[in-house]
Amino acid sequence: MILTLHFTFSAPGGDRRVLYYLHFLSAKLAILDVFRSVCFRAAFALVTSFFICIVVGPRMIAWLKFKKIKENTAKKDSEFLAKLHGSKKDTPTMGGVILMLSALCGISLWCRFDVLFVPLCIFTMIALMLVGLYDDYIKLTEDKRDGLSKKEKVFYQMLVGGGVGAVLYLYGDDKTSSTLVIPFINPSNAIALGMLYPLWAMFVTSSTSNAVNLTDGLDGLATLCFISSVVAFGLIAYFAGHATIATHFNMPRVPGAQELTIVCASLAGACMGFLWFNAHPAEVFMGDTGSLPLGGLLGLIALCVKQELLLVVIGGVFVIEALSVIIQVFSFKVFKKRVFLISPLHHHFEKVGWSEPKIVARFFIVSVLLAVFTVAALRIR
Repeated sequence: MILTLHFTFSAPGGDRRVLYYLHFLSAKLAILDVFRSVCFRAAFALVTSFFICIVVGPRMIAWLKFKKIKENTAKKDSEFLAKLHGSKKDTPTMGGVILMLSALCGISLWCRFDVLFVPLCIFTMIALMLVGLYDDYIKLTEDKRDGLSKKEKVFYQMLVGGGVGAVLYLYGDDKTSSTLVIPFINPSNAIALGMLYPLWAMFVTSSTSNAVNLTDGLDGLATLCFISSVVAFGLIAYFAGHATIATHFNMPRVPGAQELTIVCASLAGACMGFLWFNAHPAEVFMGDTGSLPLGGLLGLIALCVKQELLLVVIGGVFVIEALSVIIQVFSFKVFKKRVFLISPLHHHFEKVGWSEPKIVARFFIVSVLLAVFTVAALRIR
């Protein structure tokens, strides 16, 4: 269905099979030197992922319909939601496969694989996609089970997060690999976590994975909010990888972080392509197959550029959605009262009477404002 063209030729360090290494031929054709540029590769990674998603999307959606892989709205926790979303019962799910494969193609073609962060992102993407795929499979095939249990899902997420955290700790840059940087203060005052760093990485990646998963309840909501967040982290990754800019913004310099700009661009392009089909009324849902790896990747990218605490602001919509569930559960168990009509928060507003497109649009506006504010605030010292 998809033909991926690889360019192979001799280059320092051996044969390379990504487009970046075409710049080694610039002595013969000067125009190829542009493949060194992070901005050039990021732009084309976004476009590549977008168009692959657009081309593959209709065929994959048709296949999902043929296989009757459809959303089961009867399993909604609320009778109100089951009735409100009843019209979505025939919408295909597991569309996260389209999104992830498109992003993977963009990353594979335009990123450098000799930078540790890139294979870590690919591993996290595939591992959490498989967890989500298994979760969605259980939902569709076992009537009495609503996917993996919370403990099972968190276990797999923490296993992946702990694994990538351990790799960053063992093989990352000696100066920053196991530190926790506090935003807006001198990076030299970062907190050294040492051997506790894998546990911190485990917490960050599993938390963001779950937060995005909880937000994925309305057409286009998680996709749009993720786009604003990942674009913001793409800019931060570019700043962190550039010595002069990192110093200017009082950020820790992270060698190789600029390659994460291309990863972020690929994810943004894939999400834009997926939104083409996921916008209201959705033709396909991403399911846990898409939401779990998207969240996990956002957390991993934040860890790599040493700005994981900024996730609380840049991913503010995801944080609020997750907190609404935690608050609701705690309040009901302890005080036997509900703070929200329904949780997560987007369902509360549905109960209030907001239309689905209005909720999505307003949450997206908030997400963009938070992302813009955070990037602008990096100038604060």
